[in-house]
Amino acid sequence: MKGVIGVVKPCNLARPTAHVAEVLHCTNTRNNHRTRQLKVKCSWNSEPGKARVANHVAKLGQKWREYQGIRNWEGLLDPLDDDLRHEILRYGDFVEAAYRCFEFDTASPDYATCKFTKDTMLDRCGLGRSGYKVSKNLHATCEVQMPGWIDRTSSWSSKNSSWIGYVAVCDDDEEIARLGRRDVVIAYRGTATCLEWIENLRATLTSLSNDVSPERKRAMVQKGFLSMYTTATPTCPSLRDMVREEMSRIIETYGNEPLSVTITGHSLGAALATLTAYDITSTFKNSPMVTVVSFGGPRVGNRHFRSQLENSGTRILRIVNATDVITKVPGFLVDDSNDMTKKRDHVSGLRKWLQKQVDETDWFRYADVGKELRLSSYASPYLTKSDFATCHDLKTYLHLVDGFVSSSCPFRSTAKRLLARS
Repeated sequence: MKGVIGVVKPCNLARPTAHVAEVLHCTNTRNNHRTRQLKVKCSWNSEPGKARVANHVAKLGQKWREYQGIRNWEGLLDPLDDDLRHEILRYGDFVEAAYRCFEFDTASPDYATCKFTKDTMLDRCGLGRSGYKVSKNLHATCEVQMPGWIDRTSSWSSKNSSWIGYVAVCDDDEEIARLGRRDVVIAYRGTATCLEWIENLRATLTSLSNDVSPERKRAMVQKGFLSMYTTATPTCPSLRDMVREEMSRIIETYGNEPLSVTITGHSLGAALATLTAYDITSTFKNSPMVTVVSFGGPRVGNRHFRSQLENSGTRILRIVNATDVITKVPGFLVDDSNDMTKKRDHVSGLRKWLQKQVDETDWFRYADVGKELRLSSYASPYLTKSDFATCHDLKTYLHLVDGFVSSSCPFRSTAKRLLARS
C-alpha cells in the first residue's frame, strides 16, 4: 500500500518533541534572519574525486532487513531514523556517481558513454572507500527515431544507446559485516540525451508482455520507460537482458549467503529502477530481497502494476520533494477505489466529459508505488530558488534528506550536506 509521510512544515520551537537534541538544532524557516543564500550545482556538473560517502560506521547487523523495508519502514521515517538517513544518502551518492561518470559533452566522440573504466570509476567519483566494486556497465536504448528533417549526423540526435548506470557489488569484508549482508547496488542516472527526453513524453500506459491477467486487470507501465528497458540493437543488448545476465551471475556466485539488491536512481533512473525491481522479482524465483530507493521519480504504472510489485515482496522507498512537478506526472493519479473524485492530482478542474473519458480508459490511469518520504524545498533556509531545475535536482534531494528531522521539525541546522554557495 502507498504510504505518505506528512508534508513538511516549519517547525515550532516552542513545542517540545521527543527528539529534543534535534529540535534544539532545528531551523525555523520563518524567523531565521541570517539565511545563507545557496544555490544548487547541477548533479552532472559535480567535480570528480571528492569523497561523498559520509563518515558513518553504525552497524546495521541483523536489523538490515528493517532498513531495506521489510516492515515498510514503519517507525523509521517520521522522525527520520539517523541510520536510515545515512543509508538513503549513501545510495544517493551511487546515483550521483552515475551522473559524474556520464560524458555529457555532445562535441566529444565519447558522448553518452562512461568516462571511466569499471575499475576506476567509483574511485574517480569519490567512492573509492565505499567497499563496492563495479561489476557491469549498463546501457539503455531508445526505440524512437528522430524525424528525417533533423540532421542525424549530430551525436546529440543520433545516439540511440547510451550508458545509463552500473551494477556494483560490496566486496569488502568490513563493510559486509557492517551492513549485515552482501549488498548489490544497481544505480541509474536521470535523463540526459535528446531521445531520452522524447521517450519520457510517451506517457500512455502499455501492458507488460509477461502478464497473462485478464485485460482489465493487467499490469501496465509507461510506454517510453518500458521501451528504454526492453529495446535492443544488433550491437547493444537491452537493459533488461544486461540486468538479467548480471543478476543470474551474482545469484549463482553469492546466493548461499545473505544478499540484498538495492536499486536506486533519480528521475528517469527512478522509473527504470522500479521496472528493474519488477523484472528481477518476476524473473528469478529465488531472488534476494529487492529494495528500490528512488529520488524524484515520475509515476511508472497503474494500480495492477503496483499490486504485482507488492505481491512480489519488492520494497520501494520514494523520496519526493513536494515542490517537484516531475513526481506528479505522467497521467492521472487513481486510487484503489477507482473513484476519480478522491485523492487525485490535476483532475478536480477538468470538466465532467473529460473525467468520463479518463474513467473509461486505462491509457493514463497511474498509481504511485511504495512508501513515500515527502520533503519540501520550502523547509530549507538554504534554498532561495524554487524553479523547476532546483526542485528536481538530485543535490537538492540529498540536501533535504540530510536536513529533514520530522514533519513537525522539517530541517536541522546541523545538517552537513549544504549546497554550493552563490
